Amino acid sequence: MVKVNIDKLPISQDLPKSRQLKILVVDDHQLILTGTLDVLRQQYPDAEIIKAQTARDATEEIARSQFDLVVMDLSIPEKPGMTAQVDTGINLLQKLLKNCPNLNFLVQSSYVKALVRIKHEIDNHQGGFAIADKGLSEQEMLTRFNLALQGATHTKDIKTGLELKPEWLEVLRLAFEEGLTDRLISERMYKSERAVRTYWTKIQDVLGVYPEDCKKEGKNIRIQTEIRAKEEGLID
Repeated sequence: MVKVNIDKLPISQDLPKSRQLKILVVDDHQLILTGTLDVLRQQYPDAEIIKAQTARDATEEIARSQFDLVVMDLSIPEKPGMTAQVDTGINLLQKLLKNCPNLNFLVQSSYVKALVRIKHEIDNHQGGFAIADKGLSEQEMLTRFNLALQGATHTKDIKTGLELKPEWLEVLRLAFEEGLTDRLISERMYKSERAVRTYWTKIQDVLGVYPEDCKKEGKNIRIQTEIRAKEEGLID
């Protein structure tokens, strides 16, 4: 993976503008979508820029065309009429990383912490991958566009010190997003309830949530676990 210090990379660094770039922008928020399109058109006036507002539309566009860059939000709907959810964007990105190993991505979102859920897949991706919080300045946003187009990696916005195994993430999702009890979680995961309880202790240790601290402060350990998991972007 190529690691680049963006502070030393000038915004004017040359990109392959001799051929027409093809960029897909995925965002269901019309104002943000319009703003992103305007910035890209100013920076790459000859580029062909396609827009998609749902995961389904994005999947169809990528299936029919070869793109140089996909710029996507994480909070998007699965299809028209459905509610935008971070999980939808995460799932789409996870599939694209697997099926399009050389495609360049820029994740432009207010929920970039959620990418910790697929940090392993991002680290193994062969194409460019950059992250840009929607609060960044236009100049900084363009820097991230350039990084991704060049095939570089810029993921410092993901907290790398937090490592949770897939089954731990599944426990969090089933408990706090589907509201399942430990017994139902064990049935869904085909694990014993004892195994699920062990997962909870592992999760709480990583998140820094301990029974003695919660007891001393009069706090519910399950609620504190949910709060910390949301703070770290592990659940919505």
